Amino acid sequence: MNHPSITILGIDPGYDRVGIAIIEKHQKGKELVIYSDCFQTSSKETIYKRLYSVGQEVSRVIDQYKPTFLAIENLFITKNQKTAMRVSEARGIIIYEALKRNIQVYEYSPMQIKMSITGDGTSDKGRIKKMLRFLVTIHKDNAVDDEFDAIAVALTHSAIVK
Repeated sequence: MNHPSITILGIDPGYDRVGIAIIEKHQKGKELVIYSDCFQTSSKETIYKRLYSVGQEVSRVIDQYKPTFLAIENLFITKNQKTAMRVSEARGIIIYEALKRNIQVYEYSPMQIKMSITGDGTSDKGRIKKMLRFLVTIHKDNAVDDEFDAIAVALTHSAIVK
């Protein structure tokens, strides 16, 4: 019996930079990264225009790849409350775009993601990137941290979905 693949949208949320990844999980074999990007808004735009742009980009990716799940990183506590509030607003827009298309949403903390990828909740970015390159093929030589984070959160969800 041939089982269809599951498509997971992984998001590292932000209003300045949004890491976006789409992975396919097949019944047997490795997960495939079919899309990854770091979407960046212009600092010359108002915060409202930037948030709108984030919503438009996430909507475009959802409509193109039709994911089954959204895996999004939880907001970590930061000293800069203004930044935390803006990232929260971006997360709300991203979650809204998923829910209005009946996509199931799952949130993961940075520690859960690190544990899932490396087996160590204190891993640094370098170790995570190295392990991600071992786990999946990343087709871009110039992928940035936000993309790696999006791939990592998608793979974290992939580890628990059947």
